[in-house]
Amino acid sequence: MSEKGIWGYHPSSGFRTGIDLVGYKVEAADGGIGKIDKHSEDVDASHIVVNTGAWIFGKEVLLPAGVIERIDTVEEKVYVSRTKEQIKGAPELDRAKYGGEPGYLEQFARYYGHM
Repeated sequence: MSEKGIWGYHPSSGFRTGIDLVGYKVEAADGGIGKIDKHSEDVDASHIVVNTGAWIFGKEVLLPAGVIERIDTVEEKVYVSRTKEQIKGAPELDRAKYGGEPGYLEQFARYYGHM
Protein backbone atom coordinates (compact mmCIF):
# COMPACT_ATOMS: atom_id res chain seq x y z
CA MET A 1 0.00 0.00 0.00
CA SER A 2 1.39 3.41 -0.88
CA GLU A 3 1.94 6.01 1.80
CA LYS A 4 -0.59 8.30 0.11
CA GLY A 5 -3.24 5.55 -0.19
CA ILE A 6 -2.96 4.69 3.49
CA TRP A 7 -5.06 7.75 4.47
CA GLY A 8 -8.29 6.86 2.66
CA TYR A 9 -11.10 4.49 3.68
CA HIS A 10 -11.39 1.50 1.33
CA PRO A 11 -14.71 1.50 -0.52
CA SER A 12 -15.31 -2.06 0.77
CA SER A 13 -14.83 -1.05 4.45
CA GLY A 14 -18.41 0.12 4.84
CA PHE A 15 -17.40 3.61 5.94
CA ARG A 16 -19.95 6.32 5.27
CA THR A 17 -19.38 10.02 5.87
CA GLY A 18 -20.89 11.08 9.17
CA ILE A 19 -20.59 7.73 10.99
CA ASP A 20 -19.41 8.47 14.52
CA LEU A 21 -16.83 5.76 15.25
CA VAL A 22 -15.93 7.06 18.73
CA GLY A 23 -16.49 4.27 21.24
CA TYR A 24 -16.35 1.46 18.68
CA LYS A 25 -14.18 -1.53 19.63
CA VAL A 26 -11.17 -2.23 17.42
CA GLU A 27 -10.28 -5.76 16.34
CA ALA A 28 -6.77 -6.42 15.04
CA ALA A 29 -6.15 -9.43 12.79
CA ASP A 30 -5.47 -11.46 15.95
CA GLY A 31 -7.86 -10.02 18.53
CA GLY A 32 -9.21 -6.92 20.26
CA ILE A 33 -6.93 -3.96 20.91
CA GLY A 34 -9.10 -1.23 22.42
CA LYS A 35 -11.67 1.45 21.66
CA ILE A 36 -11.71 4.44 19.35
CA ASP A 37 -11.20 7.78 21.11
CA LYS A 38 -11.21 9.91 17.96
CA HIS A 39 -11.64 9.58 14.24
CA SER A 40 -10.91 11.94 11.40
CA GLU A 41 -12.44 12.12 7.95
CA ASP A 42 -9.92 14.70 6.73
CA VAL A 43 -9.09 14.32 3.04
CA ASP A 44 -5.71 12.56 2.62
CA ALA A 45 -5.42 12.23 6.42
CA SER A 46 -8.36 10.04 7.54
CA HIS A 47 -7.53 7.97 10.62
CA ILE A 48 -8.65 6.68 14.00
CA VAL A 49 -7.02 7.08 17.41
CA VAL A 50 -7.34 3.98 19.58
CA ASN A 51 -6.98 3.82 23.35
CA THR A 52 -5.45 0.41 23.99
CA GLY A 53 -6.28 0.42 27.72
CA ALA A 54 -4.35 -2.13 29.75
CA TRP A 55 -3.27 -4.05 26.64
CA ILE A 56 -0.17 -1.89 26.14
CA PHE A 57 -0.46 0.18 29.30
CA GLY A 58 -2.94 2.75 28.06
CA LYS A 59 -0.97 3.76 25.00
CA GLU A 60 -2.88 5.63 22.33
CA VAL A 61 -2.18 4.54 18.79
CA LEU A 62 -3.04 6.16 15.49
CA LEU A 63 -4.26 3.92 12.68
CA PRO A 64 -4.62 5.32 9.15
CA ALA A 65 -8.00 4.69 7.52
CA GLY A 66 -6.35 2.50 4.89
CA VAL A 67 -5.75 -0.30 7.41
CA ILE A 68 -9.48 -0.55 8.19
CA GLU A 69 -10.92 -3.63 6.51
CA ARG A 70 -14.49 -3.49 7.76
CA ILE A 71 -16.78 -1.42 9.93
CA ASP A 72 -19.64 -3.24 11.64
CA THR A 73 -22.16 -0.60 12.73
CA VAL A 74 -24.44 -3.20 14.37
CA GLU A 75 -21.73 -4.60 16.68
CA GLU A 76 -19.93 -1.23 16.78
CA LYS A 77 -16.61 -2.80 15.82
CA VAL A 78 -13.87 -1.79 13.43
CA TYR A 79 -11.69 -4.55 11.97
CA VAL A 80 -8.14 -3.67 10.91
CA SER A 81 -5.62 -5.52 8.77
CA ARG A 82 -2.72 -5.35 11.22
CA THR A 83 -1.75 -7.66 14.06
CA LYS A 84 -1.50 -6.60 17.69
CA GLU A 85 2.29 -6.79 17.46
CA GLN A 86 2.37 -4.55 14.37
CA ILE A 87 0.15 -2.00 16.11
CA LYS A 88 2.18 -2.22 19.32
CA GLY A 89 5.33 -1.40 17.31
CA ALA A 90 3.84 1.73 15.75
CA PRO A 91 5.07 5.20 16.66
CA GLU A 92 3.45 6.43 19.86
CA LEU A 93 0.86 9.17 19.51
CA ASP A 94 2.16 12.47 20.86
CA ARG A 95 -0.90 14.56 21.76
CA ALA A 96 1.21 17.75 21.85
CA LYS A 97 2.18 17.33 18.19
CA TYR A 98 -0.99 15.63 16.96
CA GLY A 99 -3.21 17.97 14.99
CA GLY A 100 -0.84 20.90 15.19
CA GLU A 101 2.54 20.03 13.79
CA PRO A 102 2.80 20.00 9.98
CA GLY A 103 4.04 16.67 8.70
CA TYR A 104 3.39 14.86 11.99
CA LEU A 105 1.34 12.11 10.32
CA GLU A 106 4.18 11.23 7.91
CA GLN A 107 5.82 8.88 10.44
CA PHE A 108 2.60 6.85 10.58
CA ALA A 109 2.36 6.72 6.79
CA ARG A 110 5.94 5.43 6.61
CA TYR A 111 5.32 2.82 9.31
CA TYR A 112 1.98 1.46 8.06
CA GLY A 113 2.64 2.05 4.36
CA HIS A 114 5.51 -0.42 4.22
CA MET A 115 3.69 -3.43 5.67
